[in-house]
Amino acid sequence: MMTLPRFLRTCAATWCFALLALLSADVLSKPNVAAAQPELRQRLLVLTDIEADPDDAQTLVRLLHYVNVIDLEGLVATTSIHQQAMVAPETIHKIIDGYAEVRDNLIKHEKGYPKAKTLRALVKQGLPVYGMQGVGPKQDSEGSDWIIKALERDDERPLWISVWGGPNTLAQALYRLRETKSTDELQRLIAKLRVYTISDQDDSGPWMRQNFPELFYVVSPGGYGAATWTGISSVVDGIDSTTISNQWLADNIQQSHGPLGMLYPDVAYGVEGDTPAWLNLIPTGLSVPEQPSWGGWGGRYELYTPKLEDLDPKGFTGGVPVAAETRPIWTNAVDNYTPPIARPFGRATGQGSIAFSDFRTTLWRWRDEFQNDFAARMDWGTKSYAEANHPPVVVLKHPRQVSVTSGSYFHLDARGSYDPDGDSLQYWWFNYPEAGSMKDAVAINSAENMVRVHVRAPEVEQPEQLHFIVKVTDRGLPPLTRYERVIVTVEP
Repeated sequence: MMTLPRFLRTCAATWCFALLALLSADVLSKPNVAAAQPELRQRLLVLTDIEADPDDAQTLVRLLHYVNVIDLEGLVATTSIHQQAMVAPETIHKIIDGYAEVRDNLIKHEKGYPKAKTLRALVKQGLPVYGMQGVGPKQDSEGSDWIIKALERDDERPLWISVWGGPNTLAQALYRLRETKSTDELQRLIAKLRVYTISDQDDSGPWMRQNFPELFYVVSPGGYGAATWTGISSVVDGIDSTTISNQWLADNIQQSHGPLGMLYPDVAYGVEGDTPAWLNLIPTGLSVPEQPSWGGWGGRYELYTPKLEDLDPKGFTGGVPVAAETRPIWTNAVDNYTPPIARPFGRATGQGSIAFSDFRTTLWRWRDEFQNDFAARMDWGTKSYAEANHPPVVVLKHPRQVSVTSGSYFHLDARGSYDPDGDSLQYWWFNYPEAGSMKDAVAINSAENMVRVHVRAPEVEQPEQLHFIVKVTDRGLPPLTRYERVIVTVEP
């Protein structure tokens, strides 16, 4: 932690700023103070009603391009309100067959892609029955057994259950654990679970939240119109939505991108509605999965008990009843966001003038960045390293957590950043107020698009926490972005 010397607290503002600038130049310029480090790989087990809607296949194609940075531990075919009497593990296998054809090319770009044989062993299935009909005595399946096996594995990392359809296979696993484990052991295992469901696609989701109130659960319950995940496919007035257009998908994902591109189906209802259930697990320097309120590619969520009237209870659910929530869940949050704009002259990037504020904004604000990232990885399946683009590496010249005093000046510095392909880099620093403890954004006191910026801490009467993000984007094709988050504690 970096704390300002006590004598600076009483100095005049001008002298204080000048002295701090000198101090920053000496202390923060030391190389590798906060060099980029590998982030913890997240464990992931997927439940999917694949074949109910083409978007599950779309999401699986994307996921297989990230299995080198996420520890995938299961792909379980399930039912949902939209597909109540069948499961389709064969479709999962078909897409893994496509992965097998490009895996040798993928590892030319990044290490760690597992063999297709390893992925095939992860494919399981739940019962071909709907919702709570599949929960109770004699309702075990290879899918529910596999969840229990993964949860009991000697691994201290949390296990993320990403639910793209109905979650009744997970509900059955919890039912079985409650029947067979001691209270202490049950609580230990539940404490390792992290669940993200794409709305409630059967009636077992509310059952789990009521019967296991300590379960870490991310969901936008109720009508789909009130769901954060819809931000991935929302066409927003005033925003260029090209990267979710059918033509963009054809050009960058489907056509001339190998067998996995050919297996990416056309949009039927909405593009990749299930992808937000695991996007925040990708290590980009932005999201911290254990902290949904900090935000990231998969959206931002806050822990509270939502009101029934806020759940779009009369909206489309496919037929799943909407009831009042009985306890706090991680659910919709609101971001106030004014997108920066590129300028033809003068400052290359500056603040825009169109502001947005709703729960979908927490997700679509990053959409161009995660779509371009996916497009680049599709290139990895068919192109050589020299022909493709790779993400920049963000390196700070100071710790990720710093302490400053009320009203003082400090610097944020990413001068150690670089690009593995030798592309030039663009920078954008901003305060993310919704992730911190202060309601209003704290301005950058210099041009936000510089590699090193200075900020004046707000005047505070109690300790406050500020989150600053640096977004670093290369000029390759497609342009790729990585981030660092600096948490600044402002002391009175």
